[in-house]
Amino acid sequence: METTSALTDFLDFLAPQIGQEIHTGSWLTIEQNRIDQFAEVTGDLQWIHIDPERAEKESPYGATIAHGYLTLSLLPCLTESNHPDFFQKNYPGMKYRVNYGLNKVRFPSPVKAGAKIRARTTIQEVEQVKNAVQICYLITVDIDGEDKPACVTEFLARLYP
Repeated sequence: METTSALTDFLDFLAPQIGQEIHTGSWLTIEQNRIDQFAEVTGDLQWIHIDPERAEKESPYGATIAHGYLTLSLLPCLTESNHPDFFQKNYPGMKYRVNYGLNKVRFPSPVKAGAKIRARTTIQEVEQVKNAVQICYLITVDIDGEDKPACVTEFLARLYP
């Protein structure tokens, strides 16, 4: 009974936020060093990511670019969603959250080395799934000074009382 009440209370808390942008993160500069470290860890050593001189001459972007998956991997940082204060404020009555996955991921525009990015988060859907609440967030990663975003994804999280 206690779990059902906590889930109902949480669903009631989230319902008015559906369709609302709930968070805009701080700008983060994507330095070449971060790109190089990601390339090393993942084994994706394509020159367009790690060779600034060649990228300046041969790339259509005129510079090295971050891996799309690097941008994606930065979502916890960009959304600031793992900060304890964020959890307490946005998930009252919930004890823990798990990453359930992604529905869609697109990389409309490359992130050049030295660019600044940030994430904006909107709640799209909420539903009870067994003994959890599943939230579908639309996350858009903006590039400072660019019209098109770096990444757009639907992120699913499950929260448990």
